[in-house]
Amino acid sequence: MKKVIILFLTLAFGKVSGQGSADYGGGMKLNINPEGTKYVRFITWNQTWFRASQMNPGTAINGEAAKNNTDVGMRRLRMLAYAQISKRYMVLAHFGINNQTFLNGGASGSAGTGGYGAGKKPQLFFHDFWNEYAIIQPTKENKNTSLTLGAGLNYFMGVSRLTYSSTLNFLTVDSPIFSWATIENSDQFARQMGFFAKGKLNKLEYRFALNKPFATSLVPANATNPSTEVAVDNNGKSAFSKTGYVEYQFLDTESNVLPFKVGTYLGTKRVFNLGAGFYTQPKGTKSQLNGTVSTHNISLLAVDAFLDMPIGDKKKNMAITAYSGFFNYNFGPNYLRNIGIMNVGSVDANYKGTDKLTSGVGNAQPMIGTGNIFYTQVGLLLPKATEKPKLRVQPFAAYTMKSFEALPTAVSNVDLGANWLIDGHHAKITTQYSLRPGIEASTGQKKSLGEFIMQLQVYL
Repeated sequence: MKKVIILFLTLAFGKVSGQGSADYGGGMKLNINPEGTKYVRFITWNQTWFRASQMNPGTAINGEAAKNNTDVGMRRLRMLAYAQISKRYMVLAHFGINNQTFLNGGASGSAGTGGYGAGKKPQLFFHDFWNEYAIIQPTKENKNTSLTLGAGLNYFMGVSRLTYSSTLNFLTVDSPIFSWATIENSDQFARQMGFFAKGKLNKLEYRFALNKPFATSLVPANATNPSTEVAVDNNGKSAFSKTGYVEYQFLDTESNVLPFKVGTYLGTKRVFNLGAGFYTQPKGTKSQLNGTVSTHNISLLAVDAFLDMPIGDKKKNMAITAYSGFFNYNFGPNYLRNIGIMNVGSVDANYKGTDKLTSGVGNAQPMIGTGNIFYTQVGLLLPKATEKPKLRVQPFAAYTMKSFEALPTAVSNVDLGANWLIDGHHAKITTQYSLRPGIEASTGQKKSLGEFIMQLQVYL
């Protein structure tokens, strides 16, 4: 009986703070043995967005013409648990919902008015569920050498640090999305099923995976000119994807217990990493020219750098965070995906304007395609107050340049904002103003539209 009470009532809080909050410590951890070597850890979080957005020309919202929109949306509601059954064996489960708005993101088939009306009662689903076993464990003589093998629905998708982003500690309000290059097409919310290997070799950290992409079956349009041939996601019986990401950690060594990469450490670590990654899938897309269907291999490459360290007087606890990455994507000729996060827009059939965008309606923009992407972000954690309150402020800026084969010109995103850190990342408000690009279909001219987002995040 005593062991049962210990099992269900013991909450062990660690002494090491990696998220900028001394109060949180190691989080919610349930010890299964007195030594704490067998345990279950729980993490839960909520990211609520308030948005004020300019809509692309020709947008309707719930049947009414709309140039602008304000709303509240549930960007992420999630829970994660992982159990260290022995020193070598671990199992992880991660589930929740994403992108619920007043209009969409509800259960399958929800529409109209009523108990299962538009946007209501979204379905929980697993984001990750895998098992792993440590083949080589760190020793006292060599603390930074390890090898772990695992299998399941996993987040080991190669390419870049951003591809492994933790959603708990972004520098900006969210991911730039393009780093999840197969998002919701041949993956399940940036995950695929398969096998992975992860580990460290001194300062070198590596992650590789062999996954089975989900089936895609979009039908390519029949082009009559090679310049208008467009590849779409159609992978037939779906060949295995191969992925990998390797980075050299020059300063502090980051934890790789979980694959999720920290966006900003808030001055609690000294990190400088250089990395490179890839994702390949044979015959992942198809196009059609004069009635002949061709297949195309998906080949994605990236190199990146990440810096996060304290600066200045230690008493002021200032810190700088910076990330830059170059991405080369090849999905086949003129491949392009236009995506809008929590897009509530639909086509306004009565719109008579001539300024419609090639990216469509709502807040959709050119996001992923064959071509090159350059992305950079930088943030500065301002000095802490000498007395209460303990609110910290971290202004940031980000810039994206996308040069896609399918577009007549390169386009750019600009993001400016600040994190208002009430208790590190565990309780924070993020405000961000963004300019997203668009191209007018009739003239080919570039256009920018604005969006303000305020996010409230709490995680335990």
